[in-house]
This record gives sequence, structure tokens and C-alpha cells, in this order.
Amino acid sequence: MSEARIELLRGTLDLLILKVVALGPSHGYAIAQRLQQISKDFFQVHQGSLYPALHRLEDRDWLQAEWKESETGREAKFYSLTKKGRRHMEAEVVNWGRLVDAVGLVLRAPAKES
Repeated sequence: MSEARIELLRGTLDLLILKVVALGPSHGYAIAQRLQQISKDFFQVHQGSLYPALHRLEDRDWLQAEWKESETGREAKFYSLTKKGRRHMEAEVVNWGRLVDAVGLVLRAPAKES
């Protein structure tokens, strides 16, 4: 993964996880796979980043977790979005939209010729 992708991921991983979990309760591995699939392989989240983020989101009461049997028959911790988590995610999506719009304005500004 390129350095630019790593930097972007550090600043957005929590939001991306919340968005993926908003699609339905998932365990850690499934969250990472779904994020990779949706992003067309741009985001490849490793366990060393994913699980600390999941614990952080759980500590903030944005996610709740429940042990259940996974599709492989093994016990896994399934994460789901809390009401507080949904409110936070929705606010962050709006903030990201504003940021993307502002960056787009700057990038589309005509450059002066030297």
C-alpha cells in the first residue's frame, strides 16, 4: 500500500468502519473484506489497524459487539452500529462531503502560467 493510502486510512478508518457496519452487523474479518470489496481493493485494512479501531469505536459507544457463530461455524465478535454511532457517522459523512467539495474547488482553480 502506498504512503498516501496509509495516511488517508489513518484519518478515515473509523468513519469507513462505521459505514461498513451500518450495512449490517459484521465480524472483524468480514468488515475488512467488505471495505476492500466496496473500495475496489483501494483499502486493505490489516488486523493491526482494524482491531484497535474496532475497540476504540466500541469504547466510544459507537459500536456494540456480541459473540455469535460465524459462517465458518467458529465464534466471532459481531459488531453493530449504536444510535450514537449512527449519529456520529451521519455527521462525519456530511463533514466529508464539505471537505471533498472544498478540495475540489481548490483543485479546479485555474493555475497561472509562469
